[in-house]
Amino acid sequence: MTQRERVDAARNRAKVLDAARRLFAERDPRTVTMGDIAKEAGVGRGTLYRRYPDTASIATALLDEHERALQEQLMQGPPPLGPGAPPSERLAAFYAAMTDLLDQHIDLALGAETGPARYATGAYGFWRLHVRALLREAGVAEVDALCDVLLAPLAPEVFTHQRERGTDPENVKAALALLARGVLGPGTQGLSGGA
Repeated sequence: MTQRERVDAARNRAKVLDAARRLFAERDPRTVTMGDIAKEAGVGRGTLYRRYPDTASIATALLDEHERALQEQLMQGPPPLGPGAPPSERLAAFYAAMTDLLDQHIDLALGAETGPARYATGAYGFWRLHVRALLREAGVAEVDALCDVLLAPLAPEVFTHQRERGTDPENVKAALALLARGVLGPGTQGLSGGA
């Protein structure tokens, strides 16, 4: 009996994630409700709420696999995204990879990481640690204050606003590379004040 429940739970989870993926892609993810997902998945609300407390947690589950792949590249991939490149080049590569992720999965990012919810995700914590390490390696002062400032341009709302204004993802990448090199470039050492 227990095995049967696990199979049913796995099947329901897949149905919920597939339904949410469709709904998030079809319309503004911020307008999708738990009721919409339950109806689309053909499951009861109780089944849905047992696993997911809100739509953001569903979007986070869908986005998680893509973010984990990027995290792996940051830790063990080839430079400049992975270890072995100067901090400014690694930050520029991170910005480029995140721009690609947002461009491909903005519907999920908008569903999972808008407003204060963005800062509560495990992925944001990982990105913050990565940027913090790059700042420390470059000898930049005000490491903790700068982490969130450097991650702010990657907010899903900012990216959506840029795309709605007609900014191409390649232009976003170029602008973020300028930011990375401006903050972590060769002259950065003189800015250090004891990180």
